[in-house]
Amino acid sequence: MAALRLSALVFFIVVVATTSLIPTSAKLTTNFYDKVCPQALPAIRRVVKQAIDLEPRMGASLLRLHFHDCFVNGCDGSILLDDTSNFKGEKTALPNVNSVRGFNVIDDIKKAVDKACKRSVVSCADILAVAARDSVNILAGPLYEVLLGRRDARNASLNDANRNLPPPIFQLPTASR
Repeated sequence: MAALRLSALVFFIVVVATTSLIPTSAKLTTNFYDKVCPQALPAIRRVVKQAIDLEPRMGASLLRLHFHDCFVNGCDGSILLDDTSNFKGEKTALPNVNSVRGFNVIDDIKKAVDKACKRSVVSCADILAVAARDSVNILAGPLYEVLLGRRDARNASLNDANRNLPPPIFQLPTASR
């Protein structure tokens, strides 16, 4: 049990560190949606709470989904993009296939946020970040600030996901070398 907690803590620290070090061209702020849609963050939390109440493992899945998004070319929501004729997305990358989940919860959050805001103003990248934060907090972890104002990716890269994400066979000592 202690090893599981230590692994979860290390994973959490990596996610927070990763998301805070990613360069962006936009100025991110904690109050980005306060004026355009003050109901956005409560809507995200409400759907995350409902999903975790139905299946407690979903909290970890949403955190992992955010991590897998951020680890490939930054926190841009690219993991949510389906394949198109122009690119193969990240969903079918080796570290993601049959592994990352929670896409349906993100879809539910997006619908709830768009309804609360009466239009689409919140990026999917920000939804992923806030859903991960809320998951941690709902499952008795800390409530940390999330910088908002990310823009959604318009493409994704299967090759970058395969190259940048740690494979599922990595053990923590292997990944930290």
